[in-house]
Amino acid sequence: MIKQYETVFIATPVLSESQIKEAAAKYTALIKENGGEVVSEENWGLKQLAYPINKKTTGFYYLIEFKADTQFIANLETQYRRDERIIRFLTFAMDKHAVAYAEKRRNKSKKED
Repeated sequence: MIKQYETVFIATPVLSESQIKEAAAKYTALIKENGGEVVSEENWGLKQLAYPINKKTTGFYYLIEFKADTQFIANLETQYRRDERIIRFLTFAMDKHAVAYAEKRRNKSKKED
């Protein structure tokens, strides 16, 4: 069953900008290789963490909105756990209200650019 998902991962702050882009490209490629469709990507940049994770107080946040089969999520999260660059991640299935909100947010940010 195909659903729309949003995944956010936090990468370790010791990475360079190109390494962050490489990590994001790896996960978008993984989604596409498994029959998914990337709807949107956002690099939120380096942000302060609410609490230290692995003695780090900052991290690079990256959001990917995508459509994929429900069985693919376990594979994606396994890849996150294996990647030493990723210190935290969250993936959730979006309901119709979350999808509408995300579209509105994307359109608003496009108008501001």
